[in-house]
Amino acid sequence: MKDIDVELFGYTASILMGLSLGMIGGGGSILTVPILVYLFALPPVVATGYSLFVVGLTALVGGLYGLRRGPLDFKTVLIFAACSFPGVQLTRAWVIPNLPDPVFQVAGFHMGKGTLMMAVFALLMILASYSMIRRRTPQLKAEWSPIQRNVMIGLVGLGVGCVTGFVGAGGGFLVVPSLVILVGLPMKKAVGTSLFIIAINSLSGFIGDLQRQALVDWTLLLSIAAIAISGIFLGTWASRFVAEDRLKKAFGWFVLVMGSGILLQQTV
Repeated sequence: MKDIDVELFGYTASILMGLSLGMIGGGGSILTVPILVYLFALPPVVATGYSLFVVGLTALVGGLYGLRRGPLDFKTVLIFAACSFPGVQLTRAWVIPNLPDPVFQVAGFHMGKGTLMMAVFALLMILASYSMIRRRTPQLKAEWSPIQRNVMIGLVGLGVGCVTGFVGAGGGFLVVPSLVILVGLPMKKAVGTSLFIIAINSLSGFIGDLQRQALVDWTLLLSIAAIAISGIFLGTWASRFVAEDRLKKAFGWFVLVMGSGILLQQTV
């Protein structure tokens, strides 16, 4: 039986995911799987599936709410989503179910499927923290033609789809820089566009999971999603009073510490 206090802390921590999305447009979804695994005691494979729903629904609400701030690049959303969709589906339907457990054994050391997933997730958290901590703004590659950019968007979309399917994170820390560099979108427009891409990727992955997983704790899922969504509105309001760069850097250090701790736990 799960400790009620730990579960309550899990619901409270869920606000951070929506809060981050509301204030800096990304980063928060990287917390969802650790919350589900360590505070709600879900197996990593189940947690990544549940994370897809929470992240997808939260990003969708955030994207719709953000439409009032300005138009989105729907062409980029369609290209990115069309290429990332097969990555999500193939990873959830073929890669994860066919991973052996343990994945490998060497001289008495064995790595289980859940351990591998959490280790990969921790590495992505560290990469995400770097993208939030650094101050340099990515610049548009002006020498690329429109066709080259579309091809690169498709390739990045496929890669992000695989990442989303494997670890259950939206991949906003990969999407936003890609939109700025490849498409030349302004940062605010890239953030709004990214939320729709994250929503499509994540929700499509979860819908695919429903066909293979009959038992879903909808009470838990909807509760966490509702709290995360409230965090989006709170974060949007609070963003008026807090400098985005300072908040982004502080959150990046937080994610770095968490990711390093998870990686250490999985490898020791």
